[in-house]
Amino acid sequence: MHYACDHLHLRSRDAVAAASFYIATFGAREVKRVGTDPVQRVVLDLGGLAVFIEQAPAEIAPAATTPCLGIEHVGLRVADIAAAMADLTARGVTVRTGITERGPGLRIAFVEGPDGALIEILERTSV
Repeated sequence: MHYACDHLHLRSRDAVAAASFYIATFGAREVKRVGTDPVQRVVLDLGGLAVFIEQAPAEIAPAATTPCLGIEHVGLRVADIAAAMADLTARGVTVRTGITERGPGLRIAFVEGPDGALIEILERTSV
């Protein structure tokens, strides 16, 4: 049996605004929209990962605090974490934790996306 990653599915109070954040902040590319008024789903390509951003009804509860069980965050790899974090900070992205060393060749930081989505920025180097 072979499994392959197909997509990441997010829910948002404003799917279009959330999609705009991922496009402007991380260079995602919009692939399509489902529905028109209102938009029901925006599909993005984020570095080869399909991201479905679904319009959530008002009664959906916000994400739980972290750490939590289940899917907790999405990790985005960069070549230079210091430059990436400087860029994100300059653009007003909320930083949850600054850069930390997590072992030989691994540095990480966390930022916050729309609707409280937790996004890990990581740099891996050969040791």
